[in-house]
Amino acid sequence: MSDAREYRWPCGQCGAQLRFAPGQRELICDHCGNVQRLPDIALADQDSALIEHDLAKGLADDLSASAMEVVRTTRCTSCGALIEFVGATHATECPFCATPVVASTGETRQIKPQALIAFVLSEREAREELVKWLGSLWFAPNRLLEFTRRGRAMNGVYVPWWTFDAATRSDYQGSRGDAYYVTRTVTVNGKRETRQERKIRWTSVSGRVARDFDDVGVLGSLSLPARYANALEPWDLTALVPYAPDYLAGFTAEGYTIPLEPASLQSKQKMARVIESDVRRDIGGDEQRVSGIDTDYRDETFKHILLPIWMAAYKYNGKSYQFLVNGQTGEVQGERPWSVWKIALAALAAALLAAAVLYLMKDGDISIGGGGLDWLD
Repeated sequence: MSDAREYRWPCGQCGAQLRFAPGQRELICDHCGNVQRLPDIALADQDSALIEHDLAKGLADDLSASAMEVVRTTRCTSCGALIEFVGATHATECPFCATPVVASTGETRQIKPQALIAFVLSEREAREELVKWLGSLWFAPNRLLEFTRRGRAMNGVYVPWWTFDAATRSDYQGSRGDAYYVTRTVTVNGKRETRQERKIRWTSVSGRVARDFDDVGVLGSLSLPARYANALEPWDLTALVPYAPDYLAGFTAEGYTIPLEPASLQSKQKMARVIESDVRRDIGGDEQRVSGIDTDYRDETFKHILLPIWMAAYKYNGKSYQFLVNGQTGEVQGERPWSVWKIALAALAAALLAAAVLYLMKDGDISIGGGGLDWLD
């Protein structure tokens, strides 16, 4: 039996659709201005939303029925994003590539997002942050900046994220390098000089380090450029609230396209980099060589959450640029555009300045004589 549900948010006064108001716990009607406050979150619900799932059970597809859901999703035929349809919406535009998508009759069973960070920034505030960011870039095209100010609406998307916890104990082998100096005598231009030469004395070492990891985040989407999405960190995860469809009213949600297993492997890669830093610090000395690390992972758990991102995509000179704005903090990331004309003018100005300096020197404003500098009339 399907547990997929269609949520609707009709205005109690005019019947139009309500939408969630960023930064507030309210649904508002753009048609008549009616405001409907969301119910307060019970402490028990808040605690249950942040409970970690056992990773082994998740990987074995052995989670409880309450941790799973069936949703209406459609995969974008252009970029492959998994668009989730919430409420009465049956057609929309892909927030990642602007391709029109229509809800299919199929349903997808997936791990339910248990918590989310609600949008704090409105679309207007997100656009202001984007314009400010573009304006701070050297050689950014003015036309793109103006188009961004007046351009099409930005898309507010709840993007899937995984977080992982683990208690780790790591045995390592390596070498500690301690610097010492020896005095050498060398001949330079017929003169004998003494110099200090740095050398390293290596000593084999082994040991153990331990670290408990909490909420190591991994992007759950293949539709976003990972280097930009990850650079939106840090997120304030203390603002997580229990997942409720009301927060999605007026927004788009993406289903995860990076499943739990590959996401857990990515989290271990992140943990491994931190563990190696711990090992080098534990070895000490002036230099370190790490020949092997054997890590034991225990108490592994995970959460599936949704994080708010405003997205904008623009075409400039035939090339598409995608910009991401953290819907909680206003951090902006994206591929920076370059103005060919600004670069050309800057290069021309630099060339003219260099030519002017050379001309003045050649024309005799400054003459270097045998006795030093002579300023000429």
